[in-house]
Amino acid sequence: MKHLLAFCIITFLCAAPVWAAPPDTAQLNTQGLAVIQQFSAALKGELKASLKRGGPPAAIMVCRVQAPAIAKRVGEKNGWQVGRTSGRLRNPANAPDPWEAKVLADFAARAQAGAAPGKLVYSEVLTDAQGKRVFRLMKGIAMGGGCLVCHGPSPSKATSEQLALLYPKDKATGYRPGQLRGAFTLKKVLD
Repeated sequence: MKHLLAFCIITFLCAAPVWAAPPDTAQLNTQGLAVIQQFSAALKGELKASLKRGGPPAAIMVCRVQAPAIAKRVGEKNGWQVGRTSGRLRNPANAPDPWEAKVLADFAARAQAGAAPGKLVYSEVLTDAQGKRVFRLMKGIAMGGGCLVCHGPSPSKATSEQLALLYPKDKATGYRPGQLRGAFTLKKVLD
């Protein structure tokens, strides 16, 4: 009996560090940034095609309907929750949670101080309300040229009317090239 007890204690003590092992955040960052690249490339491809096919009204519908579907597809394929958020919202479904709002404020301050918005990255391992460890990652989105058609300082009258109809509380206009538009946001449950 003593040998069994000693075996159990030794096994527990040797295994405990494995249970408490910190996640490999460098690897998670690399994986997360690759997921963002997949999502961004797929979304940009759809937006460019829609602008050629139907102009800004078609692009607005891509961001409204297809972007969430693309995020879901890319996320499920890779085991991540994928989305976009901003401090100046167009779609209320993309509203930042408190952690995202804090990171967005940090990104805005860093961009204001001269950092390139598209290079801003922040990640952290948190414990969620259910006690699970969650890896969170955000990467800044810089305002690109094609996006100015709907997000720039002077969208066309037709674009403005469609945006007012679909998004009556839209705050996502008036951007200039290179400004911080918002961020990609990712989550991965670790345990």
